Amino acid sequence: MNKLSEATSMKAIICALDIKAPRLRDKNEMLLMAEESAQELARLAATLGLEVVGTVIQERYSPDPATYLGRGKVQEIAELVSEHEASYVLVDGQLSPSQSYDLEEDLGVQVLDRTEVILRIFAQRARTKEGKLQVELAARRHELTRLTGRGTALSSLGGGIGTRGPGEQKLELERRVLRRRISRLTHSLEKVRRVREVQRKRRRASQIPQVSLVGYANAGKSTLFRALTGEEVPCDDMLFATLDPWTRRWILPSGMVVLVTDTVGFIQKLPHELVYAFRATLEESLEADLLIHVVDASLPTWIHQVETVHTVLGELGASHIPAITVLNKTDMLSEHELENILVETRGKALAISALHGYGLDELAALVEAELLADSQVVSLLVPYSMWDIVSEIRTCGSILEEEHGDAGAVITCRLSLVDMNRIKKKLSG
Repeated sequence: MNKLSEATSMKAIICALDIKAPRLRDKNEMLLMAEESAQELARLAATLGLEVVGTVIQERYSPDPATYLGRGKVQEIAELVSEHEASYVLVDGQLSPSQSYDLEEDLGVQVLDRTEVILRIFAQRARTKEGKLQVELAARRHELTRLTGRGTALSSLGGGIGTRGPGEQKLELERRVLRRRISRLTHSLEKVRRVREVQRKRRRASQIPQVSLVGYANAGKSTLFRALTGEEVPCDDMLFATLDPWTRRWILPSGMVVLVTDTVGFIQKLPHELVYAFRATLEESLEADLLIHVVDASLPTWIHQVETVHTVLGELGASHIPAITVLNKTDMLSEHELENILVETRGKALAISALHGYGLDELAALVEAELLADSQVVSLLVPYSMWDIVSEIRTCGSILEEEHGDAGAVITCRLSLVDMNRIKKKLSG
């Protein structure tokens, strides 16, 4: 896939369908209304460096089999393209190969559907070798599904039983090339998956609790990650600002240490090719002891974004992991707006501002309470000769009180049953 230019001269027209059939809306996983989804596509276009100069929304009971939008609407869009000198038409849906071809023939510009827009963003923003491998695998898998013979270059010869025209031969060749490349990429990512599994085993062996930040794209996960860990990570105000997971230590006010992982953001109708390709990265969420679900409360569509995240977590098999919901960017809301949102969440969400640091102490307390929910308070006599155990207690639990004597100290702490038994075993020699 070619990267788009960052120049503002690259203009785009957005087209969307307002599908009136509930059955088809459900089939297409459409949680947002057509206008809201088109606005989200506009933000995706901005991430690509495109300037959206027009939006067309067509009401239909179902997509047109030939052009997706209908011939009359295509003519209207062609006039907009000519008027604004647009270079791209972005369709807020998934086009079949024939629909994409027909639209490009009628409009005279490049047509990208929602999946292709997201794939191009990922291609632009992938920085690590792993990220680039994942993006290319997703792109090649998508390309394979869209490979089809069309036009004279791929036309088949007529007549003759068992004969193959030049188009059919070329099509088969392209399919073989793509499948070989997909096989190589899958093999390379399998190596990456094994490396990640080794890293996860080391983290589990360290007995340090693991917390993953999950949420919709641009909800503020990276900003929260930076606020909690002090790590300088990219925090641009755009969708999919970062694709590569980060894991760093977060020291809670009590001294307890947790490992925090920032994961790639989710989005409505996230292409299945990307979910498959980024599974090694998304599996970081599956290994967590606790999820922090970051929600952009400043958006009117926040509740739909919450539903999307829950759906993706379910597909990944992470629905069983305990989660804390935080309403981020509350500094952009009035008190009345925030109160209404808190009522909708039934008091099960914490209001924060990752940018300004509001509510982070309360979040730390909630995280510690959740991680130590099955813990017990115990008093341990720790000799000064084994004082390194106190650091271990701070890492995996919380110290409530210390009473020092001549030979050692009585440490009153809160630990999980597993950690308590391990530390008692060390103290007993």
